[in-house]
Amino acid sequence: MRMAELYPFGETVAIGSHTFTAEDIIRFARDFDPQPFHLDAELARQSLFGGLCASGWHTSAGWMKCFVAFWTAECRRLAAEGIAPPKLGPSPGFTKLGWFRPVFAGDTISYSVTLLASRELATRKDRVLNTIRCAGENQNGEPVIRFESTVLEFV
Repeated sequence: MRMAELYPFGETVAIGSHTFTAEDIIRFARDFDPQPFHLDAELARQSLFGGLCASGWHTSAGWMKCFVAFWTAECRRLAAEGIAPPKLGPSPGFTKLGWFRPVFAGDTISYSVTLLASRELATRKDRVLNTIRCAGENQNGEPVIRFESTVLEFV
C-alpha cells in the first residue's frame, strides 16, 4: 500500500501531543539552544516572550517524536489488518518552517500531518517522494509551528 492510498490528499491526521515542562525546556536548551529565555525563568520574564519558552527546535523535535510513535502504531495496526504498510524512508529536507507563537512551560502541543503531494522519482521508479504539511497547535487551538517536509517511500 502506498501512502497516497492510505491518506487522502489534504486530510489532516492527528499524530499525538506533547506537554512541555520547564525542566524539559531547560534541559533541551542547555544542550541545543542555550539562549537566556529558554534557560532561566527570571531572564525569560524580562525578555520579549515574557516567560520561559521552548526553543523552536524543541517544538520541532516534539513533532518528530509524535510522528515516530504514530507511524509505529500505524504500521502495527495495518499489519494486524493484513495490510502491508507503506515503507517510508528518510526525509531529504523541509521548507516553509514557521514558529508562530512561543511554547511556554505547561503548554500542550497537538501535532498533525497532512499529505499534500506524491510523485514517483523520475530516475528511480521504485521510489516515491511524498510532500507533507507538519503542524502543531497549543491547547488554545493557536498554531505554534508549521513546515513542509518531503518523505521518501520505497515501492
